[in-house]
Amino acid sequence: MNPYIGHESQTAGIEEHRLIGGKGDGMRLYEVHTEAGLDMTVSLDRAGDISRLRYKGINLSYFSPCGYVAPAYYESTGTNWLKSFTAGFLTTCGLQGVGTPCVDEGEEIPLHGSLANFPAEHSYWTEEADAFVIHTVTRDETIFGRKLSLSRELRISKQESRFTIHDLIENRGDKEEPFEILYHMNMGYPLLDEDSVITIPSVEVLPRDKHAANDIEHWSRMEKPQAGYQERCYYHRFRDKNGYARIEQPKCNVALTISYDASVLDGFVEWKMMGVRDYVLGLECGNCLPDGRDVMRENEMLKFLKPGESQEYTVNINIESLGK
Repeated sequence: MNPYIGHESQTAGIEEHRLIGGKGDGMRLYEVHTEAGLDMTVSLDRAGDISRLRYKGINLSYFSPCGYVAPAYYESTGTNWLKSFTAGFLTTCGLQGVGTPCVDEGEEIPLHGSLANFPAEHSYWTEEADAFVIHTVTRDETIFGRKLSLSRELRISKQESRFTIHDLIENRGDKEEPFEILYHMNMGYPLLDEDSVITIPSVEVLPRDKHAANDIEHWSRMEKPQAGYQERCYYHRFRDKNGYARIEQPKCNVALTISYDASVLDGFVEWKMMGVRDYVLGLECGNCLPDGRDVMRENEMLKFLKPGESQEYTVNINIESLGK
């Protein structure tokens, strides 16, 4: 008990809010604030994703022109996913597919799957001595089809500017199911601008297409917003299980680091989009690459869960002030 404060939320805590108006009307949000200066918004109606991230008042994430879009507005055909792509710091892509729309073994898979447009069916938060912990359960289940469940734990340090995303994916059906997941983490202004320093210690960098290949020598160089910019994607491969990506902004004296086990999340995508208002850098680890489930199956990179099986993934985020 702190005798100087009346309510613990003066210095840190979690509050549940609801949006009013626009396409986000009625959406449930957890607003998180810590004494370390970390502010986070968790969208309970978007699979427990992280829609906003700030550190000591500095915005770190990208928020797309779509704004908040409730699940009721989701259109699952083709690339219509983009109409409800809030982005935020984290959009979870999957579980039935990631990346390019395709038809795989007779099933139509939309762009990046549908999970990010599903509300959590169960959510709550707890407080521990050193952390706030948010729990969500989101299900991608249908009659005559897949029955996959994502149980998420967001563990947010109270005293340090770091948090962990821990996911458990379960096959609750009676047949083997393919599954894909991509942690679509989106860096935004002012953390991201032409002076940002990007570090990805990969041993191999591959362009997704010819357009990206034409500029591969500049994969780590950020640019000013440009009209008509065409996105460039690069695939990074790490030597061992130490997956790592970092962005530093010298003008704001802040850095954000992503770390994870690259032996299980064996795909990493750098999405470089330097457009006007579409200005974002995606640093995205996943258990696949965003070329469509059919391509992953053909390349033997597609993962499967047998009935009753589960798979766990952990992604660590650390934010720090840089020395002046």
